[in-house]
Amino acid sequence: MKKLYQVLIADDEPIIREGIIDAVDWLGLGMEVAAEAEDGEEALEIAQRIQIDLVLVDMNMPIMDGIAMMKKLKELQPACRFVIITGHDEFAYAQEAIRLGVKDYILKPVNADHLREVLHSVKDELDELHVRDRYLKKASEQIEKNIPVLRERFCREWVQGFVDESEAMEQLEFLGLPSKLPAQIGVVRWPETSANQPLMKEGERQLLLFAIENIVSELVQHAVHLLFREHTGLIGICLWDEAPVETAAEIEQAVQNFLKIAVHVHFEPVKEGPSAVAEAYDACREAVFKEAQLSPLVRRARQLIQEQYGRPELTLESFASSLQVSPVYLSRMLKKELGTSFVGFLTQARIRKAAQLLNSTPMTMYEIAEQVGYESQHYFSTAFKKVMGVSPNRYRKGEASQDM
Repeated sequence: MKKLYQVLIADDEPIIREGIIDAVDWLGLGMEVAAEAEDGEEALEIAQRIQIDLVLVDMNMPIMDGIAMMKKLKELQPACRFVIITGHDEFAYAQEAIRLGVKDYILKPVNADHLREVLHSVKDELDELHVRDRYLKKASEQIEKNIPVLRERFCREWVQGFVDESEAMEQLEFLGLPSKLPAQIGVVRWPETSANQPLMKEGERQLLLFAIENIVSELVQHAVHLLFREHTGLIGICLWDEAPVETAAEIEQAVQNFLKIAVHVHFEPVKEGPSAVAEAYDACREAVFKEAQLSPLVRRARQLIQEQYGRPELTLESFASSLQVSPVYLSRMLKKELGTSFVGFLTQARIRKAAQLLNSTPMTMYEIAEQVGYESQHYFSTAFKKVMGVSPNRYRKGEASQDM
């Protein structure tokens, strides 16, 4: 059954209140008189206890007059509607009330036909508001239900350069995401169409992509993040907190272990600028497509370095031995495909992690040096300055002179 609109009659004359109650078929109008009040103060007390849809209010009441009461009651219940009851000598006063947003007025003595006419008008307005509120509530529920889809669509358009920065900030707030640029963008590519792989049914493909997304979400759960998918199957990652250096390797290894498939993962920092997000995403896409050109040996070597950079005893010889290749061959392959030597790549991995720790932790220089694989703090500082252009201390103070 539809809820009846609640009416409060505020008038210091009992005969007026009784006359109003008796003159109207309230139930037929979809209303009920929920309460009566003799003055404005009593009306406010009632409004604090129950929800009131309509107040019939006398302009000239003791203790608190109609205007003062309406102003205060409007603060308590903004959606409440008012109809004032006034004498001829208070008509100018009533007009002022109407300018304040009062729905209508009724002259004393109350004419029953006019009263019913005014109440019908108020009911129509309340019905319209009720319908509008119902639609707005449905729309809000629908949006809430579709927020995950809306977030993905927004991020997909953002990284493709279809959203400018000011619009992006508004959308982020609306979608309940941090209202700032992401710290990093990442891409996961599953090169499923390799020559030695049989064609896969679409259902199986979607299931595996969904499983990859679950693994990624689990490994970046420490950070505010959002995953989205391109129609090509590329999985994009927006991270509002920087991921540890080894995250890409961990994702690749976890997918290999659990799903028995190989994926390529790459993260890029988001720099300042109107197209920073799109530029980072383009760099990620380019990087993961280049992965297909790397030999399995170099991919494995790079992954192991990203996992083992914290071991101070790691050398080219011991590393090559673990991969069952000669140091000379491994060194040549790394230089050819990555453009750097074993030592160069290991140093990059260590310094990148050190920079991350300097930015996000209060760890001492000695503790950071030890964690990233340097036995000597002095050697760590020398290596850091050579790569970054400033000492670790100055870097921590925000004086870095170059990006890695």
